Amino acid sequence: MNNLDAKYIKMTQTPIPKLVINLAIPSMIAMIITAIYNMADTYFVSQINTSASAAVGISFSLMAIVQAIGFTMGMGTGNYMAQFLGQKESDKAAKVVATGFFTTFAMGVIFSILGMIFLKPLVRLLGATPTILPYAIDYTRFILLGIPFMMSSYVLNNILRFQGSALYSMFGIGFGGILNIILDPIFIFHLNMGTGGAALATSISQFISFCILFIASGKGGNLKISFANFTPKLEIYKEILRIGMPSFYRQSLASIAGIVLNQTAGPFGDAAIAAMSIIARIFHLAVAALLGFGQGFQPVSGYNYGAKLYNRVVEAFWFCIRVSAVGLTIISTIGFIFAPQIITLFRRDDPLVIAIGSTAMRYQCITFPLSSWIIINNMLVQTIGKSKEASILSLARQGLFFLPLILILPSFLGLAGVQLSQPIADLATFIMALPMGIRVSNELKQLQIEQEAKIQR
Repeated sequence: MNNLDAKYIKMTQTPIPKLVINLAIPSMIAMIITAIYNMADTYFVSQINTSASAAVGISFSLMAIVQAIGFTMGMGTGNYMAQFLGQKESDKAAKVVATGFFTTFAMGVIFSILGMIFLKPLVRLLGATPTILPYAIDYTRFILLGIPFMMSSYVLNNILRFQGSALYSMFGIGFGGILNIILDPIFIFHLNMGTGGAALATSISQFISFCILFIASGKGGNLKISFANFTPKLEIYKEILRIGMPSFYRQSLASIAGIVLNQTAGPFGDAAIAAMSIIARIFHLAVAALLGFGQGFQPVSGYNYGAKLYNRVVEAFWFCIRVSAVGLTIISTIGFIFAPQIITLFRRDDPLVIAIGSTAMRYQCITFPLSSWIIINNMLVQTIGKSKEASILSLARQGLFFLPLILILPSFLGLAGVQLSQPIADLATFIMALPMGIRVSNELKQLQIEQEAKIQR
């Protein structure tokens, strides 16, 4: 039995709870470490001053654009590959992998060059005020250096995950994350590089992660990335984008929403921008844990959907819903109770930031458990190729609901409108996603019945 056959048996025969948890734990660790080292920049830079802390939040929108492209190509490539592997067509899977990886790296190089050329107008577009501008320029300049490696690492990460090798992914991302936390204080304070030092530490760490993930991609029976398999055909790109576009909608809208949030919070002062930026990083950590858990579900879904084992897809979906709902309820309860103490970790010397951030955090904690249904449901429809439903869900949270709310509510409610926009958007998205998830689950059950009937005939 070769490695690919052994992996197929593992993905299609291992009991669902055991399989999902085994794949989810490394993914959760990797995602949490990634979120922590993103928060590390916020934590260490916040020791400089409030404007520097806000600068990291400004640049967070740029990172969301990079993630949008990376996740789009990564999700599309990984999922498309997994379906071929589920059909035991490894040659086609290898071509998808090479095409997705090399295309993404080239896009990252172009993005980095353009960002350097238009650095100052880019930072202003992201929402930098005159006091934040110099800090944001220093930070963004060094972030741009690492973008090709950062962007293509998302593809490598998804390629490994969808082959059931989440442990390799965790090691690559985790090592880079720990390195970033170590380098941050050295570059920021000991080398006196300020916000630029934080960004340089991030870019170096992303490069190291990229190298580890690239080496791991050819280990343990995984498909090796070879330029000889690079096949820039329209049919491959169309399918990668069809599957991956919901990720683009979701991540790019998160970037746009972040920019609009910064612009809307700006009239209330740098403290408001800093507070909402801190909140974004904190909830990014919590969402990272949920995404990591869901990433244990995605390869199970992709493999078994490709193998036409629809009952295993449904079982995995409901298992993930139950576990994530309980987990997010616990996290939200802790966040609601200890909101001031959590915000104090980032801006202990600014009472206004603590006050604004604590209120916003408590509002978001009320609706945050609903994200379990929204995110796992989105992962299901995207993984099984229902791009229409996945795109609608991806557009809903930040696009259909948050953007109109953040543009309208502050005019009537002032700062409270800024703080309430995201919780209300989450509630509206949940209401829309609820019947969609139930319908898709029922459709999969019907497909399983039809599949069993064919086998009996």
